[in-house]
Amino acid sequence: MLTAQFMALLDVFIVNVAAPTIRVELHASGAGLQLVIAGYTISYAVLLITGARLGERLGHRRVFLAGLAVFTAASLACGLSQSTGQLIAFRLVQGAGSAVLIPQVLSLIQRNFTGEARMKALGAYSAVLATGAAAGQVVGGVLVSADLFGTGWRPVFLVNVPVGVVLLFLAARVLPRDDRSEPGRARGLDLPGLVLLGAAVSLFTVPLVLGEQEGWPLWTWLSLGASAVVFALFCGFEARLARRGGAPLISPRVLRVPGMGLAVFRLGVVMAVNSGFLFVLSLHLQGGLGYSALRAGLTFGPSAMVFGVIGLTWRKWPAALQRALIPGGFALAAVSCVAVGLLLRDGGDGGMWLYVAFVGGGAGLSLGFSPTLTRALATVGPQDAADASGLLATVTQLGQLTGVAVFGAIFLGGIESQGASGAYSSADALLVCFYALAAAAALGAVSGLVRMRR
Repeated sequence: MLTAQFMALLDVFIVNVAAPTIRVELHASGAGLQLVIAGYTISYAVLLITGARLGERLGHRRVFLAGLAVFTAASLACGLSQSTGQLIAFRLVQGAGSAVLIPQVLSLIQRNFTGEARMKALGAYSAVLATGAAAGQVVGGVLVSADLFGTGWRPVFLVNVPVGVVLLFLAARVLPRDDRSEPGRARGLDLPGLVLLGAAVSLFTVPLVLGEQEGWPLWTWLSLGASAVVFALFCGFEARLARRGGAPLISPRVLRVPGMGLAVFRLGVVMAVNSGFLFVLSLHLQGGLGYSALRAGLTFGPSAMVFGVIGLTWRKWPAALQRALIPGGFALAAVSCVAVGLLLRDGGDGGMWLYVAFVGGGAGLSLGFSPTLTRALATVGPQDAADASGLLATVTQLGQLTGVAVFGAIFLGGIESQGASGAYSSADALLVCFYALAAAAALGAVSGLVRMRR
């Protein structure tokens, strides 16, 4: 399950480093290239809640297999695409497959593991969830630079096919059969709620994904404002539906779980800082310092590695440290962001100290993310696993989009305001952006302290 999730998450970022090659070989326009990259993210973010409810309605095993099959077939189609239009269409289908697949992973963990086994499984889940972004950059750089058999960008999609086929075979044999007596199966799909939430998420994600490249025209701001209005309508409709005894998309029990609201905030902050960190630094390394796609991708290796290791081991740390992990992690991430900005401020490569700062950033974000996710889900009952899966998967995805949009705009706006290009102007903009990243991480530290005092 985690291998399938990792593969699906990888495809959010793996195409970034292949974009220049795709543009040349398919003669893609700027707008077309944006949609190749963004189409997956948009359909993925919009359909996550729907995917979670379908799993509850039709069976998590069955829907997991269906989502994996759609993702694998769409990956093959993407790799064989002969035009920009074909690639955009298949990327949308690929994102839909991910949205159906990913929520089932958390639901299956919640329903099939208990006690310490569940804690370990959730630790592995959180490690995979948060390292996919950095790993996508690394794998994408390796595959594009290798140019296997002269295929250029196509292996970034085709690599999913053999892995997906093997996983389909194994999952069909290993995953437990769906229990048709589960009470959640009787709940309806809440189609009006799905439409309202899908519209709200679409209105939010599309301008975030396309706004920077388009220069933030008026329609992007109108869309963001409309998303807030539609989301308010969604909340009102769901509240009325719950009062009438209906089946809202997200059970009120999930929202009333102690600490769930704070966990949602902290997870959103972690993912925003993580994605902003990776996106902006990738732009600086390749645009400012002239790194190749491979070198830029490999630079993120230490951060991704330590993120995963800590996600798997933090539960074994001394009990005296456990309560301080979340605020301490956010604080460490804030300090590391400032350190990275200062190390790169003169247009240099930062030397070995840069990798020390990367390790600190990866460790801090992992400590902010993994314990938050695990503790939030530890008190969610199996009957609410689908709702919690959809909610938290959507929050992490929207956090990633927000981080790329907000911190990317700060960085690119800083370069534009200087009216110059090169390592020094990029480094100046990077420093300002990393101060902003540190401030966001500090908000997470404060939220953790508030939680500790309760």
